[in-house]
Amino acid sequence: MGPIELLGESFRFPFIQHALAVVVPLALVSGLVGVFINLRGLEFVSDGLTHAVFPGLAAGYVIAGNPGLLPGALVAALVATVFLTYLARAGLSSDTATAITLSGMFGLGVLIVSGTGGITTSIETLLFGHLFTVSIAEAGLAALACGLAALLLVVSYRAQVFTAFDGEGAQGAGYRSMTTNITLNLAIALVVVSASIAVGNLLVLALLIVPGAAARLIARRFSTMVLLSVAIAVVASVVGILVAVVLSFSVDVPIPGGATVALMFVAVYLVTLTLRVRK
Repeated sequence: MGPIELLGESFRFPFIQHALAVVVPLALVSGLVGVFINLRGLEFVSDGLTHAVFPGLAAGYVIAGNPGLLPGALVAALVATVFLTYLARAGLSSDTATAITLSGMFGLGVLIVSGTGGITTSIETLLFGHLFTVSIAEAGLAALACGLAALLLVVSYRAQVFTAFDGEGAQGAGYRSMTTNITLNLAIALVVVSASIAVGNLLVLALLIVPGAAARLIARRFSTMVLLSVAIAVVASVVGILVAVVLSFSVDVPIPGGATVALMFVAVYLVTLTLRVRK
């Protein structure tokens, strides 16, 4: 079977359908969230929340195996969001609060992993995901988390846009910065939770940051930037999955889907950057 025929047949495989059921909703939401992350310079906060879910992944796996990954990550993400908010209200800068949360939560995750001998064989699953072995239940939970993230952004959309371009003006217009920040952090955390089972804890940032950054290179209007970011996220995710499948069958070696998707995002960004420089 040639590569073209294989691509056509790929969509019939249940494991591909499950992977797409996770990745497509994730790409739609991460494309939107990524725009606000890029405009507000929250890349480090996103990194902190990404690493903060690691102890939840580890604890969830210890308690219930793969089905426990998503609930465990969700609990950890909520704890990290509350902790970040508390530190910010205590007067710490955003970077300091994020660094404390990142190091504390990730350190806790390492302790959980180190104290449980049986989990050490599944570090690859925790860090790099298991995109091609996602169950229907996990796909449903991931889609639910993405839906909640999208709902948070829809409800606070005007406040998020206003704050992204003029934080002081947004406060003057009556939007509470604390509420706006918590809402966005929760949306980021939910995306991180959803992405953790697909591409893994270490590769989530590619989905959160790259689409918005690439779209900003070529878009001149906010609405165009949002559409481009979402389109980049969806196309790169689907193409990354298909490339992983074709390579796996071609070289007869399992290629990690999550890593391939992340590399596809980076490739899209590099192409976009090259085209902009040439102009």
